Amino acid sequence: MSITPQQAEQVYREADCLYSGAEVDAAIAAMAGAITTQLRDSNPLVLCVMTGALIPMGQLLTHLDFPLQIDYVHATRYRGDTCGGELCWLARPRNPVRDRVVLVVDDILDEGITLKAILEELRAQGARAVYSAVLVEKEHARKNGLQADFVGLTVPDRYVFGYGMDYKDYLRNAPGIYAVRGL
Repeated sequence: MSITPQQAEQVYREADCLYSGAEVDAAIAAMAGAITTQLRDSNPLVLCVMTGALIPMGQLLTHLDFPLQIDYVHATRYRGDTCGGELCWLARPRNPVRDRVVLVVDDILDEGITLKAILEELRAQGARAVYSAVLVEKEHARKNGLQADFVGLTVPDRYVFGYGMDYKDYLRNAPGIYAVRGL
């Protein structure tokens, strides 16, 4: 279900700010420190899960001061909606993952169905080790047993947007993390 730019603006104005831009930046820097400690000497391939991880990945990379390569994957269940459907692969990594250490960066760990499928695909392609980093993790028990290796922030079980996460294909550029009022 698409919305107008005016409706998106109203959602933004009425939303609850969960984390300011400064708080998100601090969380990304802290996550980068943990990633550096773990992966500094592994020459990792860092994969951005499009489109939501575009902003967190870009910010995270500026804090990773060691050799790495970047690429992206694009798999989605949402296609602009607020609830997920069947997994659809739009792009797989161009760089070979066989015998590589791979870090997958995503925007959010909600139920984890999309992220879990991506991680399983990379393992099936022969990656030596696969790690996951998420900007935010929702606080609930529906994660299908998936735990991210690196987590920036936790959010309540609400519909959130900003810093790459969208509301009906809008508001990815919001300068903090917000929860939609009433969702």
